[in-house]
Amino acid sequence: MNKFDCIVIGAGPAGLSATLTLGRARRKVALIDNGTNRNRVTQESHGFLTRDGIKPQEFKNIAIKELETYPSVSISNETVIKVDQDRQNNLFLVTTSNNKSYITEKLLLATGIQEEFPLSQIRQYYGKSLFSCPYCDGWELRDQPLAIIAEKDEHIIHMTKMVFNWSKDLIVFTNGHQLSNHVRIDFESKKIKVYTEVIKSLHGDNGHLESIELESGENILRSGGFVVPSFYRPNKFAEQLNCQVDESGEIITDGAGRTTENDVYIAGETKSGPSSLMIAAAEGSRAAFSINMDLTLARF
Repeated sequence: MNKFDCIVIGAGPAGLSATLTLGRARRKVALIDNGTNRNRVTQESHGFLTRDGIKPQEFKNIAIKELETYPSVSISNETVIKVDQDRQNNLFLVTTSNNKSYITEKLLLATGIQEEFPLSQIRQYYGKSLFSCPYCDGWELRDQPLAIIAEKDEHIIHMTKMVFNWSKDLIVFTNGHQLSNHVRIDFESKKIKVYTEVIKSLHGDNGHLESIELESGENILRSGGFVVPSFYRPNKFAEQLNCQVDESGEIITDGAGRTTENDVYIAGETKSGPSSLMIAAAEGSRAAFSINMDLTLARF
């Protein structure tokens, strides 16, 4: 069985960036990915210098083509189902759903996060007319009649104030949750209307929002907007490897990708939650610097 210097799980911008850095450092690295990146539904990715507006799959294809020029890098399309730690030999055994096994000295978790929405129907519009990041998609929705769909005061306040920078034509939908009086008064002073009724249905065509229907039957015209999902890590590899997490569930690191468990590293949204392509890629590179330095010091 082949032994790798590092296995990177997840080929989002963090995993791709880390693999490139490690490949250029002449490390034997395996990148394993199953294509479930959460930005796969996005039509365009924004804010990454020289690649503003690129489709996420094109971004990924370009990165993989670059990685293929490095002979010490291997890439496989598989789902990792299990990671076992051999403490006696300081190694990890990575098993995939194809019953393949890989051995590695270092492990980088870059599997990202996934969304859960207050309404399941949001998924039909997500990435086309409903989004979660104003920095990523606010420019495209500028000056349009927009909806803010969120259920908690802190989320409503944050998202509404942010989006107000791109469009003043905002309506807040709390989906049955009451909004604090002072927040409502603050919004009304900016001519931002708030509906606290439960949302019955979203209406539109081919992912493009046209209106939001409330349980009362009232239908409010909106052409797009922003939602506040909850996020979760799609696997428990970090916990299974005994990496420490804080009270909010975030994996504790040294700030450079190292977890509290020797030889286990994390990068991108796995570490810090929702972020831009550029930030995730930078974190992947930083984690790879740590991995390479740790390998260098151990073997010199």
